[in-house]
Amino acid sequence: MIKTLYIKNFTLIDELRMQLYPGFSVITGETGAGKSIILGAIGLLLGNRADSKSIKQGCERCTIEAHFDISRYDLRSFFEENDIDYDADDCILRRELTAAGKSRAFINDTPVPLTLMRELGEQLIDIHSQHQNLLLQKEDFQLGVLDTIANNQQQLDSYRKAYNEYRQALQQQEQMRADIEHNRQNEDFMRFQYNELHSAALKSGEQEDLEQQADMLSHAEDIKQALYETDNLLSGEGTGIVGQLRRASSSLRTIEKVFPQMAEMAERLENSYIELKDVADDVSSQMDRIDFDPAQLDAVNERLDQIYSLQKKYHASTIDELIGMEQQLASQLSQIENSDEELQALEQQTDACLKKAERHAKELNHSRKAAAKAVEQQMLERLVPLGIPHARFSVSLLPKSLAADGADKVAFLFSANTSTPVQPVSQVASGGEIARVMLSLKAMISGAVKLPTIIFDEIDTGVSGKIAEKMAVIMKEMGDSDRQVISITHLPQIAARGSHHYKVYKEETAQGTHSHLTELTPDERIQEIAQMLSGESVTQAALQNARELLCADGAALQT
Repeated sequence: MIKTLYIKNFTLIDELRMQLYPGFSVITGETGAGKSIILGAIGLLLGNRADSKSIKQGCERCTIEAHFDISRYDLRSFFEENDIDYDADDCILRRELTAAGKSRAFINDTPVPLTLMRELGEQLIDIHSQHQNLLLQKEDFQLGVLDTIANNQQQLDSYRKAYNEYRQALQQQEQMRADIEHNRQNEDFMRFQYNELHSAALKSGEQEDLEQQADMLSHAEDIKQALYETDNLLSGEGTGIVGQLRRASSSLRTIEKVFPQMAEMAERLENSYIELKDVADDVSSQMDRIDFDPAQLDAVNERLDQIYSLQKKYHASTIDELIGMEQQLASQLSQIENSDEELQALEQQTDACLKKAERHAKELNHSRKAAAKAVEQQMLERLVPLGIPHARFSVSLLPKSLAADGADKVAFLFSANTSTPVQPVSQVASGGEIARVMLSLKAMISGAVKLPTIIFDEIDTGVSGKIAEKMAVIMKEMGDSDRQVISITHLPQIAARGSHHYKVYKEETAQGTHSHLTELTPDERIQEIAQMLSGESVTQAALQNARELLCADGAALQT
C-alpha cells in the first residue's frame, strides 16, 4: 500500500508530499480544486501515457514518486525475474517527465520500461473512476469477475494452453489444405520442371570442372607449344638443363677426394638434378596428353550451354541452387502424392487437440457455474442493504464457440424491482444503481484478490443520504480488511467514515493558480463536513450534524 506520495511541478501543483495510511481514507474538495490532478499523477505511476503539457508552466521537469509497503504481498519473484532490487518495506515507483517530451520510469531507482512499471502498478493500485462503470458493458470484465471469484487460474491456464495447441494445429491443417490445393493446381507444371531438372543429371561442382576443361581445350595448341619448348629446354639432347646438371655433378665427384669442399656442391647439384628430372618427366607426360579435340570441346560447350540455360530459366546462379530446386519440387510432388494421408493425420491431431481443449473448457465452465451462484448470492446480500430491497441479480452463462477465454458467454443481469425481468445491468440500471453494483462488485473482488490499494473516484455519483452511508460502511469494511481504500467524494456521509481526511483546495496568487492538499485536523474535519452539508454558509446545525456523522462509527473525531 502507498506510504507517501510526492508530486512536483505537475499541472497546478508546485510541490506536494502526502502521507497515506492503511484502512479507509477520504479526499474532499470543491470541483476543479485538483483532485483529478492527484489521480492523474498516480496514473502516471501506473504506466499511463505522459503528456509534456502536464508539466507546470515555466518548469523543465516534473516528478511523481510513491513509496509502497509490499511486505504482505508475494511480489519478490517479480523483482528477481526483472533484476530489480527488492525492498518489501520501501518499494519506490518514480516517473519523470521533461518539457522536451521525454519520460523516464524507475522502480527502486532502477530505470525500467514503462510496460514493466505498468505491470507492477496494476498489482499495487486499482483506480475506480466513473468511466470504469462502462466496464459493465464489456463481457471480458464480467468474465474476469467470475474467474476471480472462482479462483480458477490453474484451470484457465490449462485451457489456454490446450486452446493454443488446438489453434496451432488448426492453422497447420488449413495451411496444408491451401498448399495441397495450390500444388495440385500447378502439378503438371511442377512435374515438367522436375523432369527437366532431373533429366539434366546435374552434379555439384560440375560447372567449375567443365569451364576449366573448355578453357584448356580452347587453348590446346598454346599449351602444347609451351610444354614442347619447356621439355626441350629441360631434356633436349646435348643442351638440356637436366643432362647438363647430371654432367656437372659427375665432374665435381671426380675431384672430391682431392678437393673435399666440392662434395657438398656435388650433392646440391644432384638434388637439383633429381627435382628437375621429376619436373621434366611431368612436363613430358602432360605434353603427351594434350591434344586438340574439336569434338570434345563441342561436347563441353554444349553441356555448359545447357547449364547456363537452366540457370537463366530458373533464376539460379549455381548448380547447387538448381539441385535444391529439383529436391524441393520432388518434395512437393511427393506431398501431392501422399497429401491425403498427411492431411488425414493432421486432421486427427487437430481433432485430438480440439477434444482436449473442449475438456478443459468444460472444467472451466464447471468452476464458473459454481462461482456464478456465489456471485449472485453475494451481490444480493450487498445490494439489498444499499437501498435496492427488491434487487435481482443473476449471472447468465451460455455456450459459445471456443475462444481464448473459454467457451462461455457471460452476462450480468439485473432488475431493481420484482415487476421487471432481469436484463443486462448496463441497459437497465440507473446511474446510482450502477454505482452501487460496481461498489458491490469491487468489494466482492477485493475479498478474493489481495490488492494493496483501491482508489474510488466519485463512485458515489447518483446516491445520497442513507445509501451513501451504506456505501461508506462497505468501503470502510474493505479498508479494515488489511488493505488501503481511498475515496474521492462529494458526500459528507462518506467523508465522515474515513479514518483520515484530506482536503484539496485551490489558491489564486500573483504567480497563478496552485493546488494544495492537506490532512485535516479533527476540528477542520468538522468544518469541512459541515460545509459539505450546508454549503458556503456553515450553520450551527450543520456543525452539530457533522459531529454526529463523525461519531457515528465510533471514530470519535480521531484522524
